[in-house]
Amino acid sequence: MSSLLAVVVAGVLWGTGGLSGALLGRLAHLDPLAVATYRLAGGGLTLLVVLSGTGRLVGLAGTGLPGLRRVLAVGLLAALYQGCYFAAVGLTNVAVATPIALGAAPVLVLGVEAWSGRRRPSGESLAAIGLAVLGLVLLVGLPGTGTGGVRLYAGVLLALVTAAGFAALTLLGRRPVVGLDISSTVGLGFAVGAVPLAATSAFTGGLGFAPSAAALGVLGYLAVVPTALAYALYFAGLRGVAASSASVVALLEPVTAAVLAVTLLGEHLGPAEAVGAALLCLAALVANLGPARLRPHGLGHR
Repeated sequence: MSSLLAVVVAGVLWGTGGLSGALLGRLAHLDPLAVATYRLAGGGLTLLVVLSGTGRLVGLAGTGLPGLRRVLAVGLLAALYQGCYFAAVGLTNVAVATPIALGAAPVLVLGVEAWSGRRRPSGESLAAIGLAVLGLVLLVGLPGTGTGGVRLYAGVLLALVTAAGFAALTLLGRRPVVGLDISSTVGLGFAVGAVPLAATSAFTGGLGFAPSAAALGVLGYLAVVPTALAYALYFAGLRGVAASSASVVALLEPVTAAVLAVTLLGEHLGPAEAVGAALLCLAALVANLGPARLRPHGLGHR
């Protein structure tokens, strides 16, 4: 699978995560932070079990301190942006938190790439980010006016932290650790990241629920498809796609979520939302035009 196709598939699979996560919360009566905890823990453990069963699990003993630091960084960053996003949604709403969190991430990645490479962003990159931000606003909606001042500012700040966490994770994926492969890093990192989320969720409603067949089925899907598989594909795709381009392509997530909401839930997609979805798809295409793609360095995990 090509690098670009891997990132595209990851973005589409992420789009099914919102629907399955919301369904899990409804079936198991779990709050969003508990759902995020189960998502990271389930996705990480799924990868570790599969890798162990196929003899492909890479231990940290051979990678030393760099490998340990990478796994801890992936875990803490994943826990950071998952937890901050759901907290931002709780303080504001989806229409406020989502455009900020998703729209700011590629801007931050592009800024860091331009600064570290001592070069101006390409016209394609700037156009892609502009299209992505406009598309998000149209698809998700403009912020309402009913949120209190302090809660709004706190929610916006947490949404920006979410964007910074995902941007840092994307940029980190371009710096390989020799001997540590992608899937092992994601599996170990997500398992580590679930620990602080589980500790925090103990104060917000806990993790307990009555396990029905439907809830366990949805939990299994959430862990395997939009988490273990999608993140493994995303990090693998960073081998041949610039981090800024990958972060823009990842915005296919809300497009997929909107399509699923229309086809499976019978929701209506108005003209503005349809234009927004089209602009996000166009942004993903523009992000991969031109010669601005960065090439990876070295071997191993990103």
